[in-house]
Amino acid sequence: MTGVVVAQSPAPGSAAANSQPASASQASTPNKADQDIPDAPSAVRPTPPPDENPPQQPAPPTEAPKALPRLPANAVPPRQGAPVDQVDNPPTKPPINIRTVPEGGATNRGPDGQEELFTISVRADQVIIPVAVKDESGHLVNGLLPTDFSVRENGQKQKLNFFTSDPFALSAAVIFDLGMKDVDVQRVAHTFPALEGAFSQFDEVSIYSYSNAVSQLSGWGAVGEKFGDTLATLANARGRNNGPPVTSGPLGPQGPMINNMPVDPSAPIVYTPAQESHVLNDAVLKAALDLAKRDKTRRKVIFIISDGREYRSNASYHDVLKVLLTNNIMVYAVGVGGSAIPGYNKLEKIHIPRFGYSDILPKYVNATGGEVLNGITRNTIEDAYAQLLGGARNQYTLGYQTHQAASGAYRSIEVLVNRPGCKSSIRPCVNVYSRDGFYPAPPQRQ
Repeated sequence: MTGVVVAQSPAPGSAAANSQPASASQASTPNKADQDIPDAPSAVRPTPPPDENPPQQPAPPTEAPKALPRLPANAVPPRQGAPVDQVDNPPTKPPINIRTVPEGGATNRGPDGQEELFTISVRADQVIIPVAVKDESGHLVNGLLPTDFSVRENGQKQKLNFFTSDPFALSAAVIFDLGMKDVDVQRVAHTFPALEGAFSQFDEVSIYSYSNAVSQLSGWGAVGEKFGDTLATLANARGRNNGPPVTSGPLGPQGPMINNMPVDPSAPIVYTPAQESHVLNDAVLKAALDLAKRDKTRRKVIFIISDGREYRSNASYHDVLKVLLTNNIMVYAVGVGGSAIPGYNKLEKIHIPRFGYSDILPKYVNATGGEVLNGITRNTIEDAYAQLLGGARNQYTLGYQTHQAASGAYRSIEVLVNRPGCKSSIRPCVNVYSRDGFYPAPPQRQ
């Protein structure tokens, strides 16, 4: 039988254990395998299970960073990589850009946290009246208060609930008459740069032209490059023959001639000038229908440059005027050509059946609260642009709530200005320009 000798190791803490010498290699380089083996559990008390989230040991205190030197406010940021001590000009703070909205203008959040759309409700019975007040010299009167105005609808005084003298951005439909004489058309074409400068950057404009038919030359947009390109194209247009219709000569209706004798003497000679149309009513109606779709916060105007001749339109004056007054559209006009001749404007009251109007511009202007200025020369036309568009933008705006029964009947409006310094009531000290009345808009479908 082979005997097995078991060497018993001394107990921990005994003298024998402490007296055993360790080799130099073991003292200097411990065995890696021994380090990986955990210590044996104690026989006296069991080792508790390791904590899944052991407490973190506090990090050793680190040395506080050195404070950077304070740089003057007007310094320039250092170059990348340059030490701070060598900086001559430190960086400056960027400007704070804070944007605010008016009280109640922000979108509200519903109970579910989603944003609700902001809506503006407008009363259907609210009447808005733009009013221009000028003194006897033709200058705008500023500084008037709500107490200086009184408004009557169908003879009954109304209580104002809205008043402002702030300027409004324009939605302007510019209409050019290409049915005028060519010399008048070319004179107007040279004033296009002044017309472009009369609008502001907040206005939106659309250009129309008419003669025998109506054409929209540009869509709605701000004054800019496209607006200038449209005017440049329109400057190449030509008007009608400057002289009377041709009724004789080689190009006359009698046919070809040899030695002033007709080639065919038996052919009938009919002296019938060519029929021309001046569809001004149709052009105003087209522009008014387009303006009715524009933003209601803008002031809507139609700006006409024409001699005022109206002939053979499909739309009548009364039908077009109803559309204008229903949508609160004002008409401003620059009379050129024959309408600019002194004394000629008295003929617009003459309406010969089947021959149209000789000058219908004052009728549109007076009914809608606009203004018409005549221009014979290039300078007077350019001055009319600035005066009319400036007057359309800078007006008093009055508002009241009508108490009339809902109907589509016409309602007359009279705006009076109280001027205590005027002794005579026959000749007032100021001239008031406003529309004569309005047609209530039909109720909107829900």
